Amino acid sequence: MDQKTFSILLEKYLRGNISQDEVNSLLNSLDDDAMRQQWEQAIAGMLTSQSKPRSVKLYAVAATLLALLVTGIFFFTNNSHPAQKLQATTPTHTITPGSNKATLTLADGSQISLDSASNGAIAHQGNVQVIKLNNGQLAYKADATATNELHYNSLVTPRGGQFMIILPDGSKVWLNAATTLRYPTAFRGKSREVQLRGEAYFEIAPNAQMPFTVKVNNMEVKVLGTHFNIMGYPDENSIQTTLLEGTVQVRHNAASIRLNPGQQAFLQGENMTVKKDIDVDEIVAWKHGYFHFNHESLPGVMRQISRWYDVEVIYEANIPEREFGGKIERNSSLNDVLKILELSNVHYKIKERKIIITS
Repeated sequence: MDQKTFSILLEKYLRGNISQDEVNSLLNSLDDDAMRQQWEQAIAGMLTSQSKPRSVKLYAVAATLLALLVTGIFFFTNNSHPAQKLQATTPTHTITPGSNKATLTLADGSQISLDSASNGAIAHQGNVQVIKLNNGQLAYKADATATNELHYNSLVTPRGGQFMIILPDGSKVWLNAATTLRYPTAFRGKSREVQLRGEAYFEIAPNAQMPFTVKVNNMEVKVLGTHFNIMGYPDENSIQTTLLEGTVQVRHNAASIRLNPGQQAFLQGENMTVKKDIDVDEIVAWKHGYFHFNHESLPGVMRQISRWYDVEVIYEANIPEREFGGKIERNSSLNDVLKILELSNVHYKIKERKIIITS
């Protein structure tokens, strides 16, 4: 592809009338070092013709435009490192993104793989029927005869999986990758309580007589009816509860915080603080099919990638000091995501299901 063709396709992209085949042509040209240089030269010409300030770092802008072409909506921030020659990386195979899959563990210890189970009733727990509604959704339906017998189920999404469940009270929970939710098959008494490990988005059915409580590690989130997201992965250094609608009470030991929409309870170690004016779209982007980063470090980016693509990340050298921002569709192939990382001078190699960061 010559510079004239590239410029034409870039203009078509910016107008929003580029075809998928043309996007693929632009994406495939990233594999060639000489073509990458032509891309930068073409973008440089565009910037010059548009009288951009000289203070703008061409490489950062070029990386932004190239990333936009690859993903449609992704960009990087990299203000502390000069441009270097990009090295093409040829993966030995394609690693696909995650999908709707999970394992349901019943009260008797038996397990059901939900990604392979047929739709319809898949189990009975006492007087409660477990139903797979469709690919990626699970629900509970009580029989007409009520009993006091209580059973607990666990829904587990693997690395590279996600799933949605409608709890017995009608509350909806979306589970991100590598997440476990333990819950009763029926809520009785004066409270509704579940236990979480990982990340989930909750839409709680209102019930003033039965407050809903989520326990994650040593944090407790209590609500009546509201929408919120909890992130509490073991490999993250904090537990974050972000409120979208309603109110929640977050407790940790003797500390208690009441959140309003747009606020986040941030627990790091034994210190719990409130963050205000949170970008909630960033927090729940995973639920809507995106990665969304905002001044995120490379390890933070790679932890999310590792969980969603079920890969191991290894650092051969010192971890590059980079910050990333923007968003990318989670249905992108791993190879496409890593090509964008490389545009910010993050070099890697792939060996089976391992991503090795080399510089």
